[in-house]
Amino acid sequence: MATTAPSSLHQTFLSPKHPRLHQNSHLSPPRLRFHSLPIRATTITLQQEQSSSTQKSQSSGIEFLSCPVCYEPLIRKGPTGLNLEAIYRSGFKCRKCDKSYSSKDIYLDLTVTAGLKQYVEVNPARTELFRSPLVSFLYERGWRQNFSSSGFPGPDEEFKMAQDYFKPAEGGLLVDVSCGSGLFSRKFAKSGSYSGVVALDFSENMLRQCYDFLKRDATLLATNLALVRADVSRLPFASGSVDAVHAGAALHCWPSPSNAVAEITRVLRSGGVFVGTTFLRYTPTTPWYIRPFRERIAQGYSYLTEEEIHDLCTSCGLTNYSSKVQQSFIMFSAQKP
Repeated sequence: MATTAPSSLHQTFLSPKHPRLHQNSHLSPPRLRFHSLPIRATTITLQQEQSSSTQKSQSSGIEFLSCPVCYEPLIRKGPTGLNLEAIYRSGFKCRKCDKSYSSKDIYLDLTVTAGLKQYVEVNPARTELFRSPLVSFLYERGWRQNFSSSGFPGPDEEFKMAQDYFKPAEGGLLVDVSCGSGLFSRKFAKSGSYSGVVALDFSENMLRQCYDFLKRDATLLATNLALVRADVSRLPFASGSVDAVHAGAALHCWPSPSNAVAEITRVLRSGGVFVGTTFLRYTPTTPWYIRPFRERIAQGYSYLTEEEIHDLCTSCGLTNYSSKVQQSFIMFSAQKP
């Protein structure tokens, strides 16, 4: 991971997945501070019989890619494979609505608005923030490092924790939603644990940064790693086609976490695993008189409590919920029955 020492420019940014913004900025998310707590783990397990012969996604083809408008499988013209070159040289068309999709720069644009010439969608400020070239450039150059002050163990440890949760999905297809500059996408691809990895984000500039990092490692350019632009609330995958979904420090940035988790549940196979990290609004140890204040300052971002995250996963049909908490950091996992 490329990093630089924090500069005066970096000091103007801070927030979860969005470091320090100027305090007078209308985009400034709240600073959340929690007393240091040891990581604690909780698990709610529902006994289920899982088939040992779970189908794994094949890396030689990409039949799992679907039209984000009607969810019909895409017809592909071009070389097979999930690697960057094969995707770049391919064209895709929906067999039902006839909408076409192609690679722009180095990523495949599978948003509903792909190819539109007149219509321009207005997105929430926090969504537009991460489409900024400056924020995308800074993300792995000082921005992400600030997460440690809120209890995040660091990318290497978070990757190991996620890999433990993803053991049932080894050999299958992993989608890293809201991947940002691809910090974890690269780690998942390089691990060799999956038949393919899709680095997915709504931000064009984050995907460009991801490609810039990939170019530094020739082995990653040749792996089954694709860059896809898509909306987490309208995932361009066939139902039940994905083995694992990762969302690192992302849930609080989504305009509608409930829609996003419902979509993740839809695309997961039976037995598929969802793992996410985010910033908690407060923890059980937060004094009662502090909580109303944090309710107010959390407006604008979807900072949830641990109980809300568990409830959200359950309401979308996921089971075997498990979580690990340290300060305001939480890693949670759930599985599709």
